[in-house]
Amino acid sequence: MRSISGKKFCKVLEKKGWKCARIHGSHFVYMKEGSDLRITVPVHKNKNLKTGLLKALMKMGEIKEKEL
Repeated sequence: MRSISGKKFCKVLEKKGWKCARIHGSHFVYMKEGSDLRITVPVHKNKNLKTGLLKALMKMGEIKEKEL
């Protein structure tokens, strides 16, 4: 599994139609119109997301590994 930073993952989410609803500290909260789901992405400088968190976020955002 390729690992990426939270900042780069946010860009991937935005390409898929997710909008940043708010920012609370270093956590960006994304929402999509027509969906009740919220995706919270930790953006801690340029640190990579942990593998388990990345997989969970990808599953919620319906993002495939090749789209990273």
